[in-house]
Amino acid sequence: MSPVVVPPTPFTVLALYQFRRVPDPAALRAELLALGQASGLCGTLIVAAEGINGTVAGSRAAIDGLSDFLRTAGFDRLEAKTSHSNERPFKRFKVRLKAEIVTLGLPVEPTSQAGQYVEAGDWNALIADPDVVVVDTRNRYEVSAGTFEGAVNPEIDSFREFPDWLDAHAEQLAGKRVAMFCTGGIRCEKSTSLLRERGFTDVLHLRGGILKYLEDVPEEDSRWHGECFVFDGRVTVGHGLREGGALMCHSCGWPLGVDERAHPAYEEGVSCPNCVEATTDAQKAAFRDRQRMYDARGS
Repeated sequence: MSPVVVPPTPFTVLALYQFRRVPDPAALRAELLALGQASGLCGTLIVAAEGINGTVAGSRAAIDGLSDFLRTAGFDRLEAKTSHSNERPFKRFKVRLKAEIVTLGLPVEPTSQAGQYVEAGDWNALIADPDVVVVDTRNRYEVSAGTFEGAVNPEIDSFREFPDWLDAHAEQLAGKRVAMFCTGGIRCEKSTSLLRERGFTDVLHLRGGILKYLEDVPEEDSRWHGECFVFDGRVTVGHGLREGGALMCHSCGWPLGVDERAHPAYEEGVSCPNCVEATTDAQKAAFRDRQRMYDARGS
């Protein structure tokens, strides 16, 4: 009789955030670090005086234990999204103390100033309205993997650049309904707060972000094109939060689809069409040595 093959238990991946005053961020960090190490979590949590943010993975029991701990610690309104990965999506577990849980670089008050939430089921109708300006608040490499049809791409390389983009385009947005979205919702808490602080009154954002939309909205009804970049080993996810088909360029971090991997500039672990001109021959040689080590470990 052939042995029964038991498929590996997939990792539960939890993306979470909540803006809430944290009296002692260092103490919370220490408790989270101990809990995560004891329960075998991997991923990163960011703790600041303004709240908590991060994506972690582990067994279902470990994720439930973290969620229970956060609730007892006062995070009773977490924006949380679970998905699954067949492979360990992070190498280690880290808890970082930072000034902001998502870095805008300007003081805003998401708990009192954030724009109006729009549920995933209502998003299609909103963005189909020709009087609505839809803004993707993510970085350009994230947008390259996929976005909503008709969305404005600010072409930023970090969220810190968003205020400058807003300053440059404030007149174009004046008097408009502005609808914003990001991966899980956290950046829009701050971007919509910034717009309201600058005098915009009709500002909306997608509750739960792209991940909630891809989970809830049937693919046949979707206005999403491509895949959604995620900050873990899966690289991208698609509808139903199924693992996507992109690979990451280990030189520049861009997600690469089939066409980009077929491009002459693509060399695994070394370069892609987005970065082939940005690195020197010496750097490429070092990347090739690194890739050979990776290949040797896997053989």
